[in-house]
Amino acid sequence: MHKKIAFIGAGNMTTSFVGGLIADGYDHSKIFVSNPTVQKLKRFKEAFKVHTATKNIEIAEQADVIVLAVKPTVIHDVAVEIREVAQRRKPLIISIAAGIRACDLLRWLGGDVAIVKGMPNTPALIRCSATAMFANEFVTPAQHEMAESIMRAIGMTMWFDNEKLIDSVTALSGSGPAYFFLVMEALEQAAETIGLRKEDAHLLTLQTAIGAARLALESGESLSTLCSRVGTPGGVTEQSLRELESGGLRQLFAHALQESNRRAEEMADMYGQQE
Repeated sequence: MHKKIAFIGAGNMTTSFVGGLIADGYDHSKIFVSNPTVQKLKRFKEAFKVHTATKNIEIAEQADVIVLAVKPTVIHDVAVEIREVAQRRKPLIISIAAGIRACDLLRWLGGDVAIVKGMPNTPALIRCSATAMFANEFVTPAQHEMAESIMRAIGMTMWFDNEKLIDSVTALSGSGPAYFFLVMEALEQAAETIGLRKEDAHLLTLQTAIGAARLALESGESLSTLCSRVGTPGGVTEQSLRELESGGLRQLFAHALQESNRRAEEMADMYGQQE
């Protein structure tokens, strides 16, 4: 029997979750969405036939699972708003807000509440997310399984026992799509400098990226082995890779992830100061 799921927030991520759940056969009558903007709710009702409300409390009162799909800047206020309901009904709370620690959310909700922290990335919009997950000590096995099924509606999941590692995952897969978009843009622009038309360079870049990712997923080979198999010794690929290595590509990525990880911790400290 499907549990009642309430999504607080009606943005792109909620659209992905609701669409994924319904595509997987979830009962639309068990899904609730809240947002102060009536027009956004109208789109959800028309597209997915789910319940909607402009008041968060209204859907929280009915939910077995509450997904906090709001910006980090407002999650404190939302948590305080639903605190009484959370204490009375003890639903599973799933937060997908970056930079919000489970312990801080637990404090805002009044304590003794099951919380799962999830960190999906933007490919969730096409149900291809890489989502890191952490459960606090109040999450039951059944709730753990429920959180897993919800997150799998938008892609793959990976659980971590140490919440601090979620910041590391944020630096990798959370910010990662932007790294790849930047690399693809750089390749596309470089291809134009050697004579390719913009539209041809764009399509070839995207298809090459898709092909490389699928080969890495399906071959079972290490990335270094796959890299060495692209070209032949003394050939054009080796020359290109030598140029990238001499430019410090690996060091740049290492520094980028370290800075992203540092910023994630900094944001968590900042948000956590709220009472």
